[in-house]
Amino acid sequence: MAKISVLQFQGAEQLLQTIAGDAAIKITKIYETKGKQITDEEIAKKIKLKVTEIRTILNRLHYRGIACYQKTKNSKTGWFSYTWEIKTKRILELLMEQHNERIEKLETKKNFEKNYILFSCQKKCDYIPFEIATEYLFKCPECGSTLGQIDNEKRNAGLQAELEILKKEREEIQKQL
Repeated sequence: MAKISVLQFQGAEQLLQTIAGDAAIKITKIYETKGKQITDEEIAKKIKLKVTEIRTILNRLHYRGIACYQKTKNSKTGWFSYTWEIKTKRILELLMEQHNERIEKLETKKNFEKNYILFSCQKKCDYIPFEIATEYLFKCPECGSTLGQIDNEKRNAGLQAELEILKKEREEIQKQL
């Protein structure tokens, strides 16, 4: 089975960006392209950022188990050099956790909405069950406009489609692990 880029999966770039910013995505691309460990100085040259900024990003990734390093001391200068590796498997594990949480939430939401008649305003501020809508006299608690019944079948079909996409992607992630 061919190894594919971890960044192709839904949410991978967002995950890296949340953890360490946009440069984390670039660093991961550089590592995947090179396919072996890389120094922070090499990364800094390719991304055109200061080495200290690269180290900050790599340390944020390291904190989450995505990046690891080897430290070697130059015997002549006494300086340390750091060689970094991006653990793409760890990114996939974190993505798997996110997908599992999202699938669980969507299934709970789907089951809830299947059992209730829901109402919403034109702006779709919130989806409110019939019992609560009656308490608000069919007025949206957010914007005050009139609540109307929504088509549960159509909404449930949308949730099901989203669930199927996430489950399919979860299977692809599992194959890569």
